[in-house]
Amino acid sequence: MEKMVEKILQGDHFTAAQVGEWEQVGGYATEFPGFTANGKLFLKDLLGMTGMEISMNVLPAGVVMPFQHQHKENEEVYIFVKGSGQFMVDGQEIPVQEGTVIRVGTEGNRSWRNNSTEDLHYIVIQAKEHSLTQATLGDGIVIPGRPDAWK
Repeated sequence: MEKMVEKILQGDHFTAAQVGEWEQVGGYATEFPGFTANGKLFLKDLLGMTGMEISMNVLPAGVVMPFQHQHKENEEVYIFVKGSGQFMVDGQEIPVQEGTVIRVGTEGNRSWRNNSTEDLHYIVIQAKEHSLTQATLGDGIVIPGRPDAWK
């Protein structure tokens, strides 16, 4: 539902989008073969990402994911930012709430539910498992002569 995207700003080395407040994310929907996932906004195409997929998600109160799933290549990180519920990996239940972060490898059999009375808001990041060859401390480059870019 691109119509909810308020603005996109693009430069040579960035893309920025305003997709609305968290409550508005519940208005997005993604079509999958055989069903529609309401409250799911994928960001890869919107931002032109090439090394990961990120989605913003809202699961309404009382809703259970209608399936369990795994991935062929991508591990996932779930970052819960508001609300509470339960996450299950390989049959183990994990309570989730604001501040809970869960990584699931490709073969992890996963599902989640919102067993509370308020919406559950979360971000999912996917990247190819075992593909990270460097991290910020080894990849970052300090630009000389620019101690304060805000001046």
